[in-house]
Amino acid sequence: MPFVKVSYIENEYDKESLASISQTIMKALMKEFHVPEKDYFQVFSSHKKEEFYYDSNYLLRHERDHRLLYIHITCGSGRTQEQKQFLYKEIAEQLYDQLHIPKENVFIMLIETGLENWSFGEGFAQMIK
Repeated sequence: MPFVKVSYIENEYDKESLASISQTIMKALMKEFHVPEKDYFQVFSSHKKEEFYYDSNYLLRHERDHRLLYIHITCGSGRTQEQKQFLYKEIAEQLYDQLHIPKENVFIMLIETGLENWSFGEGFAQMIK
C-alpha cells in the first residue's frame, strides 16, 4: 500500500525517464517490501528551479546536483531497519544502473502509517478488518 510522490526540477527528466523511474521504484518496493504488483500508486511533480531548494552536499561524500529526486514513500508500518536500508540501496543502485542518475541525487523519505489511515476508495478503510 505504498503511496509514492516524486518531486524534481522541471525539464530535468523527460516522460520516458519518469516512466522508468516509476517502474524502478515499484520493482524495488516489490522486491524489498513484498508489495503486490497491483498496489501501484505514484504521483510525479515538477517544480520550477526557484521553488526547489537543497544543500548540494549535506551528509554526502559527493555533491548532488539539479537532477535531484525527492522520493517520498508513505507506507504501512512493520518493515525492519534492514528492509528499509535494502530498499534505499536498491532504488539508488537501479536508478544509477538504468538511468545514470547519481546515487547522491536519490533522496528518499519513508513515512510509516497505521492501516486505519488508508482508504483506497468507496469510503472505508479496506486494510483493517
